[in-house]
Amino acid sequence: MHTGKLVFAQLTDLIHPEQFHRCVRRYHGDYKVKTFSCWSQFLCMAFGQLTFRESLRDVETCVRSRHDQLYHLGIRGDVSHSTLADANRQRDWRIYYDLAQLLIARARALYQNEPMGLELDETVYALDSTTIDLCLNLFPWARFRRTKGAVKLHTLLDLQGSIPTFISISHGQMADVRLWDELVLEPGAFDVMDRGYVDFFRLYNFVLAGAFFVTRSKARLQFIHLEGLPVDRVTGVRSDHLVRLRHESSLQDYPAKLRHIHYVDPETGKSFIFLTNNLVLPALTIAWLYKNRWKAELFFKWIKQHLRIKHFYGTSENALKTQIWIAICVYVLVAIVKKHIQSERSLYSILQILSVNAFEKEPLHQVLTNFGSQNSEESLCNQLEFRY
Repeated sequence: MHTGKLVFAQLTDLIHPEQFHRCVRRYHGDYKVKTFSCWSQFLCMAFGQLTFRESLRDVETCVRSRHDQLYHLGIRGDVSHSTLADANRQRDWRIYYDLAQLLIARARALYQNEPMGLELDETVYALDSTTIDLCLNLFPWARFRRTKGAVKLHTLLDLQGSIPTFISISHGQMADVRLWDELVLEPGAFDVMDRGYVDFFRLYNFVLAGAFFVTRSKARLQFIHLEGLPVDRVTGVRSDHLVRLRHESSLQDYPAKLRHIHYVDPETGKSFIFLTNNLVLPALTIAWLYKNRWKAELFFKWIKQHLRIKHFYGTSENALKTQIWIAICVYVLVAIVKKHIQSERSLYSILQILSVNAFEKEPLHQVLTNFGSQNSEESLCNQLEFRY
């Protein structure tokens, strides 16, 4: 007799059925589908992400081994390698993109009061990208170099809770700076990025939108000093100046003032030159904001290590994007669970516990709270938790 819900079903119950079906109807995902629906496809792919399956054949074997519990997982119809491969190849990946946006909005609301380590009223985002290498023979549409394939994963990460607010998947040859053409700037917010995103024509849009950026200066950038600001050299700040760009072409692209800050990290002795259009915040705060840009790189490291976005179940562009967006959905679901049960565990720890208890019939909060004491040395390099 079935009593209680399976842990995996409790996790996927966090997705509102009507919201999911709206995403499906928007792209006609279940058109002429008789048995294996988009919901069953999502559950199988999410199960593969949660339990670290290496292939569709692996997913099929594991799911079929618990055929008596498929109904309680929410999967309708037979699960086979070929059916799942066809669904990933043919059904529009935007279904799961839209689902991810809905989950991200919920997660951001839950993490909006998460401390950042700095009292700052404005929202702070870290912008970065990572390259996912592909075999060119298997992914000929993703040509990156003559003998290499790749796609890029761009993200805008909200530093409160490390929730990705914007994600874009592009071909590996796309320049990072072109991402600005897709982003809508939020007035009053800070976007922190490395110098690969420096394009003064596009950066001037921050001034027009009332938003702020923090980045590193490119080498040999020429500018005119306008005014020196007082600094406390003990903090590591060596200089703080208001400047204008020198070259006429650059000045046409960015006619406003810039702030030029020279900072030396007291711990490492490494020297940084920061550029920002914020003329008010202390220079040390600007340096702190840039330091936290590394959360975006840790986010990429986390999902590459603990989700399946390096080894793909299909070779078509649609299958690849479907897998990545469902992986993002799983990441955000784990972040939502962490907040719902007020767990002190890391996302890594929660993911591991859920992976080995997917077929247990025990409330989620009990599974995550009765799993013994958390090891203080628990894979610290793998956690999406940050210490400074």
